Amino acid sequence: MLSTGALRAHLLAARLAGPVATPRETNLRSYRLFAARDPRVLLGLDPDRAWGETDLLRLMADKCGVSADPDHVSGPDEIDPERTLAALDAFAQRLAGAAGRRAPVLFGTGHPHRLLGFYAGLADALSAAGCAVLTPAQGRSVDMATRFGVHTYHLDYVRGVALVREPGVRVPGSATGAHTHSPLPVRAVLEEAVKAREVLPELVIGDHGWVCGAGQLGIEAIGLADTDDPALFVGEAEGRVSVAVPLDDGVRPDYYGPLARYVLNRACLSR
Repeated sequence: MLSTGALRAHLLAARLAGPVATPRETNLRSYRLFAARDPRVLLGLDPDRAWGETDLLRLMADKCGVSADPDHVSGPDEIDPERTLAALDAFAQRLAGAAGRRAPVLFGTGHPHRLLGFYAGLADALSAAGCAVLTPAQGRSVDMATRFGVHTYHLDYVRGVALVREPGVRVPGSATGAHTHSPLPVRAVLEEAVKAREVLPELVIGDHGWVCGAGQLGIEAIGLADTDDPALFVGEAEGRVSVAVPLDDGVRPDYYGPLARYVLNRACLSR
């Protein structure tokens, strides 16, 4: 069993929280783009109110612990580990609730190279608790805009976790999926489930567009978010995202293992 103190130490040592790799310049650029309602950073969210750059900086300081000083425009930024721990506890409560009612769940990630193992561990535990881990729209094509134009990707599932792959890139069971912020994959998954009259998820767990896209459609959604992903925290502030956990989403995959063990223990789902 991983104690809160041990996890706090791990967050700092792995740079999941504390001083993180995402630079201040990247954060501020994302906040500017979000304020301008650029679809690349909205992640499928349609905010109820106008969020200016000052509003976003204040929100992200509150939710993540980044510097609230508008004159801090370059160099490192940070995440408060206490905020990460509090959000992980809230995340665990949502997992426990889903397990208690045996709710159907959907997992999806735009960071398969980093976060697949984290989500797969949760999927295994919820499945063992009697939850249906849904896998609709396997193999469906999704056209998504990239900086190189519109590309076609294919939906796939690895250990119960949805991701998208470029055509021809298929190593069975691997995390060779594409990095994406798009909400189009989760929309495609839900559309296919409706067409096929399949069970819809009561909870979506993931990151980027998987969380914001599901939350915008009224499905309970929880996930992980870096300091340059304000959409999840705006969604949480506006009630569309149930829990957004602030952490660096680009560190080594094995560094997320202790987080999975922690939330499963807090949710009483450890085996």
